[in-house]
Amino acid sequence: MQNVILVTGAGTGIGKLTAQALAEAGHIVYATMRDVAGRNKPRADELRALAKARGIALHPLELDVLSQSSADAAAAAIVREQGRIDVVMQNAGHLVVGPAEAFTPEEMVKVFDTNLFGSQRVNRAVLPYLRQQEAGLMLWISSTTTKGGFPPFMGPYGAAKAAMDSLAVTLAYEIARFGIETSIVVPGAFTQGTAHFPSAGKPADAATAAAYSRYDGVMDQIGARLSSLTPPDATPQAVADEIVRIVGLPAGTRPMRSVIDFVGDGAREVLEVSERVRIAFAKRIGMGDLLEAKVKR
Repeated sequence: MQNVILVTGAGTGIGKLTAQALAEAGHIVYATMRDVAGRNKPRADELRALAKARGIALHPLELDVLSQSSADAAAAAIVREQGRIDVVMQNAGHLVVGPAEAFTPEEMVKVFDTNLFGSQRVNRAVLPYLRQQEAGLMLWISSTTTKGGFPPFMGPYGAAKAAMDSLAVTLAYEIARFGIETSIVVPGAFTQGTAHFPSAGKPADAATAAAYSRYDGVMDQIGARLSSLTPPDATPQAVADEIVRIVGLPAGTRPMRSVIDFVGDGAREVLEVSERVRIAFAKRIGMGDLLEAKVKR
């Protein structure tokens, strides 16, 4: 089945790879990013050229997750052109690295704004259409930092990702009776094939960050230390391939969780337990019917 798919944060990394892979698989993909006519114009032009060369339906589209009006406009444009939205991939995010103390609350809010509140803006833009359709898939890109072991000095990012993951789980119950499925894809650390670590943000409070100089051997080598645990053939393309597989499954059979981790940080094992507990508790309180979307057969 050909799906109409919205991908956020599609300018680089997992978002870009997945948008391309989904289009190559025959879907109609809207690769959204901010400032497609300005800073990200070269990235948008690259996708347009690829779409033309390969004969695939890959459309760059303006969507700034920091703006509700931008998210609303993107969703409306897709529905206007295609008549529906089948899959929404919540991928936009930004990594920051540094001592937690050095980040001001305002800086932390900015991290949450992209990684959590941005996804909520997209939710509010797309869910009215999906609820009306009584069909669709909300596909979230989480992180093994939410359940597994991860290095220090990634505090604001880890907290924001954990909040986003929690929102995804809660929302899954709340949209199940509308026939909307949820799949949470959980990538591990990828230090190759993305700009995640090279483009990571830093706290503006350099003086407080410098006070942690005794940790320089840890703080300055997070990416390198993770790389040393990663097999050379581990690339984020594995995440894109798994998403293509999930989207291609028949409605009603998609997994709630899928972990793609080459480092072995323990998230897979923890999630297996937490999913059993979550399912058992939902049944105990009489909400077992919310564990699966009421998909039209």
